[in-house]
Amino acid sequence: MDNTYRIVPASNAGSSTASLKDTANEYGLHDTMRYGMRSLAAEIKQVAPLQGRLENWEETQDNLKLNMQRNLYGLHAPVRLLMERRAVSQTPHMPALPRSNVHLDILMGRDEVLDPAEIMDGAEGAEAMDIHGEMEKKLKL
Repeated sequence: MDNTYRIVPASNAGSSTASLKDTANEYGLHDTMRYGMRSLAAEIKQVAPLQGRLENWEETQDNLKLNMQRNLYGLHAPVRLLMERRAVSQTPHMPALPRSNVHLDILMGRDEVLDPAEIMDGAEGAEAMDIHGEMEKKLKL
């Protein structure tokens, strides 16, 4: 939980790119042991500043709401809300059935928001589900 009252994400958020000069060792080569495998696609790919802001939009709005709750009601309100979110997000589910977490959507305030993915995912549920087989895989029987 960030302690700022930022309404819009920072413009430099998500703009971390690594080039060869940032990850080079003393011989001028990429240091794979420290920085992982080198990806030329990641080095070439330019990220627009607006894209970083859009990716961090929900997180920034959530931090703002939690800070406002902390100042209005005390520290217990955002801590309790975060504990409820964590408890609800770790609920077990049937592996073959599509996973939806209505409880978490209500706590996050997304219960009245329709995403295109929610509408389009309904078409693939037509195939036959083998719930018993999926449970055997989950329980390793």
